[in-house]
Amino acid sequence: MIDISWKGVVERTAEAEGKIFLRKETLERVKEGKVEKGNVFETARVVAFTAVKKTWETLPHCHNIPIDHVKVDFLVEDDGIRVKVLVKSHSRTGVEMEALSGVSAALLCVWDMVKMYEKDETGNYPDTRIGSVRVVFKRKGS
Repeated sequence: MIDISWKGVVERTAEAEGKIFLRKETLERVKEGKVEKGNVFETARVVAFTAVKKTWETLPHCHNIPIDHVKVDFLVEDDGIRVKVLVKSHSRTGVEMEALSGVSAALLCVWDMVKMYEKDETGNYPDTRIGSVRVVFKRKGS
């Protein structure tokens, strides 16, 4: 790991986003709360929180930093669901990896919860994909 002991503790903020592309029928099920595995948004929100807090356990070069705030938003679009994760910390290093981890885990959770509706007759997912995962912004200081 890189030595960050010389850096000062300041507020760090990052937002990341990504999208899962789904069939229209699946999106309707999600919006109507008719997914057999449960509430997609609340489950994916908890998964995102957990992923943010455990980023340092899965990415060996990330520091274990205090997480002050996590906000997860879902936007249902015509062709899928966009997930945004905002992370704040007072620490010596940025939180963009934490935000990206939260987005990625939430998107995978959505896929897992709706995969039964996305499969074709061969058991594959011709329409389902995750993409556009990126850091929207990062900020150091208030």
